[in-house]
Amino acid sequence: MDVRIGIQDSPRELGFETSQSAAEVEQAVAAALGGQAPLLRLEDVKGSVYLVPAAALAYVEIGSEESRRVGFVA
Repeated sequence: MDVRIGIQDSPRELGFETSQSAAEVEQAVAAALGGQAPLLRLEDVKGSVYLVPAAALAYVEIGSEESRRVGFVA
């Protein structure tokens, strides 16, 4: 699933693919925005960990869980 994170006062966004489900990502974002966690912690499919301060979150876009098709569709 693709995740894109907007960070306040930054012109670029953070984008990566994760193996976590949409519900897990949404739960982590809700915990960070609700004050239960000071950081939003997500991991990508390659094992890299992304930590974003909850106060700096502008938006989080959670993509679809469908895998991308390769090739031509008839």
